[in-house]
Amino acid sequence: DARRLYKRTPEGDLYLHFFFPKGRVADEPAPAIVFFFGGGWVKGSPEQFYPQAAYLASRGMAAVAAEYRVESVHGTTPFESVRDARSAMRWVRAHARELGIDPHRIAAGGGSAGGHLAAATALLHGFDEPGETTSARPDALVLYNPVIDNGPQGYGFDRIGERYTAFSPAHQQADGAPPTVVFLGTEDRLIPVPTIRAFQENMQAAGARCDVFLYEGQGHGFFNYKPSDNTYYLRTLRETDRFIESIGFLEGPSTL
Repeated sequence: DARRLYKRTPEGDLYLHFFFPKGRVADEPAPAIVFFFGGGWVKGSPEQFYPQAAYLASRGMAAVAAEYRVESVHGTTPFESVRDARSAMRWVRAHARELGIDPHRIAAGGGSAGGHLAAATALLHGFDEPGETTSARPDALVLYNPVIDNGPQGYGFDRIGERYTAFSPAHQQADGAPPTVVFLGTEDRLIPVPTIRAFQENMQAAGARCDVFLYEGQGHGFFNYKPSDNTYYLRTLRETDRFIESIGFLEGPSTL
């Protein structure tokens, strides 16, 4: 629907792609969700989450597909990706009033490395730009086969190195974490089921809601919208809708 410049970097300007709900009422701020695409912090496009964003906008949310710096385009590292994701969340919250968004109902979502970035906005500390003061912490997390463990046995350690203790959501205290839903295929070769179960236990031990949905026989990226068979896109989107409705961001049943 609309693009907004949210950050200027030495490697280029970064935009948020907005999908606004139709028939918005000015004095009734809408909940929002910011999606981060996957691609190993190397590649990818905000268009990955256009289908989910368009659907959630039809349900009354302001949905956002975020650009962020990636290695193949900007020559950057995963650390810049995290800084951008946190900047994106801050920008949406700081501009909530003019956007017609409720600053206390902003979710972060994403797939794979984008799921890592969403989790990073909730759980990581630091990785902030000078002068950023608005909270980057989302009020809910929607994670599709997210990269959660960046330790020696996890994903991306070859690029993260010993900074993994600050970079890896699995290695953070989950105190104050928002309600979370996670979707994972049981045959995902990048994100093992035990990794997500351990994350769930860590979150629940800290008092945070963390729902996990496993899909038998499905591999990495199973949730994406496809030109042909959209069984798992629809299944995960229905559960996303139910989760968002259960925390009071949406009203009424799914329209899928």
